[in-house]
Amino acid sequence: MARPTSASIHTDALRHNLAQARSMAPHSRVMAVVKADGYGHGLERVARALEGADAFGVAALSDADRLRAAGLSQPIVLLSGFDEADDLPQLRRLGVETVVHHISQVEMLEQAGAGEPIRCWLKVDSGMHRLGFAPQDVREAHARLAAASSVAEGIVLMNHFASSDEFDKPQTRQQLQAFAAATSGLPGSRSLANSAAVLGWPDSYADWIRPGGLLYGISAVEGRTGADFGLRPAMTLSTRLIAVNRVGKGERIGYAATWECPEDMLVGVAAIGYGDGYPRAAPSGTPVRVAGHDTQVIGRVSMDLMTIDLRGVPEAKVGDPVVLWGPELPVERIAEASGTIGYELTCSITRRVRFVEA
Repeated sequence: MARPTSASIHTDALRHNLAQARSMAPHSRVMAVVKADGYGHGLERVARALEGADAFGVAALSDADRLRAAGLSQPIVLLSGFDEADDLPQLRRLGVETVVHHISQVEMLEQAGAGEPIRCWLKVDSGMHRLGFAPQDVREAHARLAAASSVAEGIVLMNHFASSDEFDKPQTRQQLQAFAAATSGLPGSRSLANSAAVLGWPDSYADWIRPGGLLYGISAVEGRTGADFGLRPAMTLSTRLIAVNRVGKGERIGYAATWECPEDMLVGVAAIGYGDGYPRAAPSGTPVRVAGHDTQVIGRVSMDLMTIDLRGVPEAKVGDPVVLWGPELPVERIAEASGTIGYELTCSITRRVRFVEA
C-alpha cells in the first residue's frame, strides 16, 4: 500500500489570496513570488493557479525555464539577479527580467554583446544590508544602466524590507524614507512591498507589490495567522494512523524517552516524520488533528513516524485521518511551536509526499 502522507494544494485558495492582495493594493500591479518551488506547493501548479498575476518572481533561472516550458507568458523577474555573463543569453532567450544589485552586474551588462535589451530592476539597500546598492551609489548605477545598450528602457527601482512584519517598529518607516531620498527624481516604476508590507504598510504599495507567503495563505506576522488577514491556507498536509496502542502509566514514548504517560492511555502512531518534511523540532504539545479532533504530538518526531496523544479521541482507530496543518489547523501554530515560520515548513515538504490538487 502506498504511504498515506499527502499534501493537498487548494488552487482556489491561491486565487482567493491573489484577489485579496489586489484588493489591499488596488492601484498596484502584482508580482506573484513563486520561488522555492512555489513555497513548496509546486511551481507549475501554483503559477497556473496565479496566471492572473502581472508577473512572476523567481530565484533561479531554472525556475524561469520551467515556467516558460509550462506555457506561461507573463513577465518573469529573477529576484536574486544573474551571476555571470554567460547567464545573459539565457535571460534573453527566456525573456526574463533581472534584478541588479551589485556593480559587477552593471559591468557585465555594459560589456554584453549585441542582443535583445534586458529589462532591469535596480535594487536599493535601504537598510536591510543584504543585497542592493548603498543609497549614495544608486544614481551612478542607474545612470550606467540607462546608458548601456543591453538594458531596456524603463528601469524599475526596488528595495526589500527587513522587518515589515513588525507593524509597531520604526525600521520600515526608516527604510521607506531612505529609499525615497535615494531615488528622488529618478524615472521608473517603484516596487517595495513584500507580503508583510502588503498586510501592514500601505505607504509601501507603490507601482508594484511582491507578495510571496501571503499568496499561500501564510502570515509572517508573529502571533497572527493568514486567516486573521482574510487569507486561506493553500496546503493541507495529512496522513493516517497506522497503529493505536494502549500504553501504561509511567511508560515513556519514542526516541530518548522524552515523554512519560501520566496515566494509562491510547497512543496513536501516524505515518509522517521529518523524512516527509514535518519538523523534528516540533515538541510534545504541538497541535495535530485526528479524525476531526484537536490533540497533540507526544514524544520525539522521528524520520517516518510520530506519536500522538489519543486521550481526547477514545474512538480513534487505524486508518483515521491525521491533519498536520491546513484550514482548520494553521501552519503558523506548528511553526511557532517548532521555533520557525510557516514558510520554512511548506518549503520543506519532501519528494516522497504525494501532492494532490484539491
